[in-house]
Amino acid sequence: MPSIDVYDMKGKKVSTVELKEEIFGIEPNEAVVHSVLVNYLANQRQGTQSTKTRAEVRGGGRKPWRQKGTGRARQGSIRAPQWIHGGIALGPKPRSYSYKVNKKERALAVKSVLSSKVLENELVVVDNLSLKEIKTKQMAECLNNLKVTGKTLILLPEKNENVQKSARNIEGVKTTLVNTINVYDLLKYNKLVLTLDTVKKLEEVYA
Repeated sequence: MPSIDVYDMKGKKVSTVELKEEIFGIEPNEAVVHSVLVNYLANQRQGTQSTKTRAEVRGGGRKPWRQKGTGRARQGSIRAPQWIHGGIALGPKPRSYSYKVNKKERALAVKSVLSSKVLENELVVVDNLSLKEIKTKQMAECLNNLKVTGKTLILLPEKNENVQKSARNIEGVKTTLVNTINVYDLLKYNKLVLTLDTVKKLEEVYA
C-alpha cells in the first residue's frame, strides 16, 4: 500500500497518508488509458464541417453543350465535381463522432493515471485547501510553498468558489472536481494537487 506525505498550505509536512492499493498502486494500463483518451477527444469534436454536393450547389440546370458533335467531352452540368465551382464529391457532412466506452474501462484509465502520478512523484497531498476570500495571490503563495510549478491540476472533492476563482487566473493552473475528472486533464497537467478529502472521495468512488 503506497503512502505519501501530507503538507499544509505553508508547505510544512504535517502527516503521512496511506493510499489504497487498488486506486493509487496498480500497474498502469497504457492501452486502456490510450483508448479512453481517444474516446474523450472524439466526443469533444463538434462534427459541424460540411461541403455541398452537386445537388446543393447553385446553378447548373442546363446542359452546357450538346452531347455529340462538338469534339469536347460530354457534360451534363457545370456543377459536376470536375468543374470549378462544382459540387464536392465524397466531402464531409455534419455528423457525430462520439461513441461510448465501458464504465470499467474509464475507471481503470483514471486509476492507471493516478497510480502513474504516484510512481513519478507528481502527486501532492494537502491537508486542507481553504481561503477566507477570493485571492489569487494567496493561492499562488500556497502553490509556491508546496513547490508546485508548471502545469498543475487541483482536484477538489466538491465546489469551493474561493479556491476555484483564486486559482483560475494563475497560468497553467486548473481546478476540477472528483465527479468531473477525466483522463485528458490528468495527463495534460504534470502536477496533481489533492486534499485529504479528495483522496477519501476518490477512494469511495473508485474502490
